[in-house]
Amino acid sequence: MERIDLLIVGGGINGAGIARDAAGRGLSVMLVEQDDLASHTSSASTKLIHGGLRYLEYGEFRLVREALIERERLLNMAPHIIWPLSFVLPQTQSPRPAWMVRLGLFLYDHLGGREKLPGTRTVALEKSALGAGLSPRKGKAFVYSDCWVEDSRLVVLNAMDARERGARIETRTRLINARRDGEGWTATVEADGQSHTVQARVLVNAAGPWVADVIGRTHGARRDRGVRLIKGSHIVVPRLYDGDHAFMLQNDDRRIVFAIPYEGAFTLVGTTDEPWTDAPAKASISAAETSYLLDTANRYFARKVGEADIVWSYAGIRPLYDDHSANASAVTRDYVLDLDTGAEGEAQAPMLNIFGGKITTYRKLAEHAMRELARFFPQAGSAWTAGATLPGGDIADADFERFLHELTARHPALPPQLLRRLARAYGTRVDELLAAGDLGPDLGGGLHTAEVDYLVKAEWARTAEDILYRRSKLGLHVPLETPERLVRYLAERGIA
Repeated sequence: MERIDLLIVGGGINGAGIARDAAGRGLSVMLVEQDDLASHTSSASTKLIHGGLRYLEYGEFRLVREALIERERLLNMAPHIIWPLSFVLPQTQSPRPAWMVRLGLFLYDHLGGREKLPGTRTVALEKSALGAGLSPRKGKAFVYSDCWVEDSRLVVLNAMDARERGARIETRTRLINARRDGEGWTATVEADGQSHTVQARVLVNAAGPWVADVIGRTHGARRDRGVRLIKGSHIVVPRLYDGDHAFMLQNDDRRIVFAIPYEGAFTLVGTTDEPWTDAPAKASISAAETSYLLDTANRYFARKVGEADIVWSYAGIRPLYDDHSANASAVTRDYVLDLDTGAEGEAQAPMLNIFGGKITTYRKLAEHAMRELARFFPQAGSAWTAGATLPGGDIADADFERFLHELTARHPALPPQLLRRLARAYGTRVDELLAAGDLGPDLGGGLHTAEVDYLVKAEWARTAEDILYRRSKLGLHVPLETPERLVRYLAERGIA
């Protein structure tokens, strides 16, 4: 029977981050994910690395400070998939007085030791290009900075780094059950209809919306912690305005909605906060959420949009720690690490349950998780991830544009637009993809078979959805026949 130090359940950002951290400390790690990496909550975010300006309103100062510190740290770790983004916060339709917003932004600028990103400034919308596209275009706005992230790729890069440090990453693999066996766990996992048993010193429950479900599958686990499921949904529409900046839109109900440039031709609008009372599942946007997001966009922008303009929508379920808040928007986004060591006074197998969290603080969450588990692994190394780049992120001085310029000079025969996309997706790992010199047949929209082969070999991709919507967002751009071509190609290779 296989014996390991850590069995991690869940292949979202928290599970992948913990696997990376633990493997880098010399521990033996297995991560199991019942679907694809980042197939649920971690690919359904608003795609931001941010401090969470609105969390200041709820007194979440520790969370905001930690997130602001992590913001620039992550920017340096993965400059190919993370980059700065300016946010325009119009005050014309704000339910909050300007002094309150400015005070919040002052704290936002100074809580986290900002170094690279510019501080807040004020603009007159009728005089600034940043106001173009708004209706009405008047009054003042505050402009602040955060970062954009390719969320599902961030998960994959952490899993890749974990594997390169010795971890086993098993996708399409489900935990069937687990039981305490003295000071360790005996767990049964299943893949492709075949089950096998592993023994682990510690069980880490990073199953996201399924965190309570995993607890229910572990014999003797404590059940006195609650999870509150909140659905957040987004829509993607044709570009509502020109420019590379985003907008933070304030509604009369005091909720905020972001409008963000997306994939060149589109605007991403989200998110919502709607309680999810059913069992965890693949979520989809509701009619009420669609109307809410469309109404918000139409209240602020001159270009009006309706349901027929929506080119894509997605939704995710956030597994927040239940702090019994009456307002879904006010439920804490902070994480809670619940270490269950069994009955008091007995030396039993430890189980660490992860509640809440956000993409921006995943690295710190993983570091805190390893601190909680340190007493069970005296042989483990010390914290190491703070300055370690992710795969493809070792770009000199984190200067992506210079890296792209040098890449273009080395491959003058390839279309510049294709090279930019590949450089953004893979960073310095793009050389592995381009090493053969031939990208193979184009399945449509610049998706070549060599890239598909790379994603299958290096990034656990198995289906057309994995490739078109998680490893990339090519699904929004490729011709209608491309998905079918991709399915056939994968089938020919015996993948799907």
